[in-house]
This record gives sequence, C-alpha cells and structure tokens, in this order.
Amino acid sequence: MGKIIGIDIGGSTTKIVGFDQGAIFSPLLVKATDPIASVYGAFGKFLDTNGLELNDIERIMVTGVGSSYITAKLYNIPTGMVDEFRAIGTGGLFLSGLNNALIISMGTGTALVKADYKGVRHIGGTGVGGGTLLGLSNRMLNVRNFNDLIESAAGGNLNHIDLTIGDLSHHVVGLPPESTASNFGKLSDLASKADIGLGIINLVFQTIGMIAIFAARIDQTQDIILTGNLTNVPQSQAIFDDLSKLFEVHFITPPDAEYATAAGAAISYAQGMPYTEIRV
Repeated sequence: MGKIIGIDIGGSTTKIVGFDQGAIFSPLLVKATDPIASVYGAFGKFLDTNGLELNDIERIMVTGVGSSYITAKLYNIPTGMVDEFRAIGTGGLFLSGLNNALIISMGTGTALVKADYKGVRHIGGTGVGGGTLLGLSNRMLNVRNFNDLIESAAGGNLNHIDLTIGDLSHHVVGLPPESTASNFGKLSDLASKADIGLGIINLVFQTIGMIAIFAARIDQTQDIILTGNLTNVPQSQAIFDDLSKLFEVHFITPPDAEYATAAGAAISYAQGMPYTEIRV
C-alpha cells in the first residue's frame, strides 16, 4: 500500500502531511494567495523533502476552504475531497489520542467541532481568530505580521489594559480577583506597545476559550483539543491554563496541532469515512 497525502488548503496557507502505517509524517506548510499554486507547491516540496516519487503515493485527500478549487486529480493520482469539519474532528482525535472531545480549530476564524464514536458534527464557531489578531494589531500598533505581533507582546502587562474583578470588588463568589471583567476596560495612557499587543492576544484567546467552555458544558465534555495556526502563539498557553483551572476543563494542544485538519483528511480516507471523489 502506498502513502496517503492529506492537504488542508486555506486562504493564505496550505498544509500537507503524509500518512503511512498508522502515523502521520513530515508535516509541511507553504504560503500562497492562489490555492492551486499553493497545492502544487506544497506537494512538490513534500515529495522532494521525503525523496518520494509520484508512484509512491496511493491517494491524495484535500480539504479546507480552498479545496473547492481542486476540480481535477492532482498529477493523475486518485484524489478525494473531505468535508472540513470531518477533517478537523478526525484529525483532532487522532493527534490527541482521545475518542471523545470538543475540537477547536483556530485559524483566521474559529470553528468548534464535536467528535466521538458517533461521528463528527459542527457545533458552531466565531469570527474571532487570527484575522482578528492581525486586524487589531494593524490598526492599533501598525504591526501587520503574525510573528511581529508575538514579539511585540513580549513583556506586556495586562494591568495596564484589562479591568479585573479585583478592580471592581473585594470579593466575588467563585471568581479570583485577577479574572478579567472587561478586556481593554482599563486601557491606560501609559500602556506600552507590549501591553497593547498582549491585550489583543488576551482578548482573542479568552474569547475563543470561553466560547469553547460554553460549548463543552452544554455537551458535558471536559476535554477540549486546540488545533490550527494559533496554537503557535506562545502567550496562548498561559491563557488556556488559567481558564482550565477556573472552569475545570482540559485544554489540550497535541503535537503537530496546526496540521490537524490536513492529518484528518488523510485519516478520514484510511478509516473509510465518507468523501467526494474527484473523477476528472
């Protein structure tokens, strides 16, 4: 049996992974605004990196918002299209080793998917995500690059940005005084660039985290798997850790979390899940 390739085609990035003998290998990412160019670029880079030939590949599975542009087989290799939410759920469970969880895909926006032995279902989502981070940092800090925002936020102090429960009251039952009462509710004239950068990051990840917690409570699920590009923001881990302690849930970031959807596309085929064959 040959190798299965999973490709997640996004708006600005395309991710590709291989799947062979029950494991993913060699996850790669390429950036391109044209989805067709990004797919061929990612596939060519993947083959070259792994020393593979076309006849080593049994099948290609595509997913993501840009997958609708793929209307013919890639390199005449059998090619299928997987529903993105199915890929998110399948990939999240596989990477985490769990069989029942809420999967959060954090990209330009944020999608929430429940996956368990019954299958995968899309719960909902929010427009708050990576696009929000970059839009706010562009307007407020004149910073337009993802990595520059992360660097700008280093050493920031939220005491100059956010209003806390402790600022409003000496005692609120069930909430520690450092809990956020209002994001950007205490923005100081003395706030530094780092303070504002951290405030933007905190706003986005607290919003995503709370929406995930509400969904998990409704579904009576404690395990929340974090996937997507935003798992690479180093400041996010402390935010999710605080939410985990406060609301008694488990936020889990598995290895290769940003490639979960691409992995899910390949694994969906390997596990015999439904997909659409591209026949041309």
